[in-house]
Amino acid sequence: MSGAEAPAPTGAEEDEIAAGGVQEGAVEVPAEARARAAELTRLLDEYAYQYYVLARPTVPDAQYDTLYRELVALEERHPSLRTPDSPTQKVTETPSDLFEPVTHLERLLSLDNAFDEEEFQAWAARATREAPVGAWLCELKIDGLAVDLVYEDGVLVRAATRGDGRVGEDITANIRTLASVPVRLRGSKVPELLEVRGEVFFPVAAFRALNESRAAAGKELYANPRNTAAGSLRQKDPRVTATRGLAMYMHGIGAHRGFDVPSQSAAYEAFAQLGLPVSPRYRVLGSIDEVLGYIREWGEHRHDVEHEIDGVVVKVDDFTLQGRLGATSKAPRWAIAYKYPPEEVTTRLKSIEVNVGRTGRVTPFAVLEPVVVAGSTVGLATLHNADQVKAKGVLIGDMIILRKAGDVIPEVLGPVVDLRDGSEREFVFPTHCPECGTELVRPEGEADTRCPNTVACPAQRREAIIHLASRGALDIDGLGEESAIDLIEAGRIKDVADVFHLTAASFAGLPLFERLEIVRGPDKKPVKGPDGKTALRQPVPGKKVEQILTGIEVARHRPLWRLLVGLSIRHVGPAAAQALARELRSVDAIRAASLEELAVVDGVGPTIAAAVTDWFADPSHIDLVERLRAGGVTVADEGADEGPRPLAGLTVVITGSMEGWTRDSATEAIQNLGGKVSGSVSKKTSFVIAGENAGSKYDKAVSLKVPILDGPGFAALLESGPEAAQELATIGEPAGTEAAPETADQPDEASS
Repeated sequence: MSGAEAPAPTGAEEDEIAAGGVQEGAVEVPAEARARAAELTRLLDEYAYQYYVLARPTVPDAQYDTLYRELVALEERHPSLRTPDSPTQKVTETPSDLFEPVTHLERLLSLDNAFDEEEFQAWAARATREAPVGAWLCELKIDGLAVDLVYEDGVLVRAATRGDGRVGEDITANIRTLASVPVRLRGSKVPELLEVRGEVFFPVAAFRALNESRAAAGKELYANPRNTAAGSLRQKDPRVTATRGLAMYMHGIGAHRGFDVPSQSAAYEAFAQLGLPVSPRYRVLGSIDEVLGYIREWGEHRHDVEHEIDGVVVKVDDFTLQGRLGATSKAPRWAIAYKYPPEEVTTRLKSIEVNVGRTGRVTPFAVLEPVVVAGSTVGLATLHNADQVKAKGVLIGDMIILRKAGDVIPEVLGPVVDLRDGSEREFVFPTHCPECGTELVRPEGEADTRCPNTVACPAQRREAIIHLASRGALDIDGLGEESAIDLIEAGRIKDVADVFHLTAASFAGLPLFERLEIVRGPDKKPVKGPDGKTALRQPVPGKKVEQILTGIEVARHRPLWRLLVGLSIRHVGPAAAQALARELRSVDAIRAASLEELAVVDGVGPTIAAAVTDWFADPSHIDLVERLRAGGVTVADEGADEGPRPLAGLTVVITGSMEGWTRDSATEAIQNLGGKVSGSVSKKTSFVIAGENAGSKYDKAVSLKVPILDGPGFAALLESGPEAAQELATIGEPAGTEAAPETADQPDEASS
């Protein structure tokens, strides 16, 4: 069911729509036109609900399209009838310049995995220790993109990608183009606030049709539905997204007001009443044996579903029990993803080559005859290191068994020995770097072989620059792999510090970054040159140059932890970088710290500490830092020289909700003053901050006699320090106060 594309309203029309006017100039919209538009909107919403939510279409697509075009024509004649929640507005968003970061109202957690029935049974046993579980909700694990929607008074106000679980990208305009996602909830009793989580997916049939059309046009085929769905959602022009046929099923809730339901299944029933689509294949089952039967059944029929799946999600249905079970810092204890065994295929190993990474690691990889596995065409697969090549026993020319581990990462399992014909040959690991010729080394006790030429190896420099600009590091807009390689090959940049000394002149003479303008005469027509061809002006910088330079300026002021990630220090990923930045606050302080001082930083440890110490011991790296500093890069977080932090050494637990604070903002406030925030209460906990609906964490704090602070106590902790807060703390349950069941974890719905 698809509607024709409607023209976007002009700015003046949008102003009139926003004002809710029904007059156009001095002419009032005829009453019959208003009535017909309202009736068409009602009918189209109802038909879309029947089609996408109930999966029971009540009218042919042709009839829907006829009514849709009638509404489009009415709105063209009377623009003031074109409201933001009109069915015609799902495909008329104007292109956005970029995707703004947005903070989710409640964090999206991940899911723990079980890869066989034994692991699943062990999880179920843990889940039932707290109390008997009378109902388990089972649903297919869609291989799609987790998306967070926010409805206020029934109107979709924001849609965002999952991101890191706390902050995602604003894709509201693109989500509005999905026919299965209502821009206004159904019914007269809509929640005041509803944050709902779901999975956007590319239906298999639609994906195949898209690839067939691309093949007919001689275009490159898309690899798989999930990646194509991700790319479709991140189109800057929502009208492109609208053509892709994406769909969405809801699977959880976050923050909410006026949406009180006792269980996951009750939430799904309420979703359907509100017009939110839910997978028709979920089931509520009463025993683990029934759950295992569901898992086995869909394991046999995984390719009979309209979307790709990679497992089954099993949840404790009851919200009260979910709250009692709680969550770790990563995942809820009341849900698990049962992952199906990955698919395996055979293909020819054509050759084994090596890649040199940004830290000098030399990784062998398999070059394969392209083969389709788990829905993707695979031509390359990592072999990790020399030991793995030997352990797998593969020879160049072998027929090998390829598995897509977790349905995501291609993995070579081993050879099909019976198919060897004697032409196969052994892979010999190179002794010298294929990029710079330096003799390779394998440090004692390590599995990896490395190129020690960290200063001048072209591969390491290239990969380090690409990594620095990546979204996980300094996130330099416009400076992708292609742009970076162009600048490197032209000699405009040699290392990461050079990036911050680029100017507009640095891009001159590089076709990727220039545009040609046609010479036009007084009549605006193109002028011919002496050779009879259209005359062109001297190349001028293209828009990409401005984009990259703006991106570099923004990157100069990123938080310290992002710079640390971007420096390509071995073992230093986001978690370790954040720990170092939080504790030491500046590059200079990290450089000055001893091995022992670094090792005791929470989240660092001796291995990372040694890697950091070794990195700063290299004079070329000190020079690199100084050139970064000279390029305007922030090498210290704000407040780095403020002196002692009053909450240093304290561990704080937050439970419940407090007016004026989100969980994230409270956590950040504590960390900025040197404190550590934990997800569980123990005897080592310094304070428990207890807001409304504080539950099991509150109870444990009472039993362990941990000081408990309310809102004013928390304010005192932040403003005056732990001694002042201690005076306002309660130890033991206050008289007449009864702790409620732990419900704060309920909104932290995991992404399935």
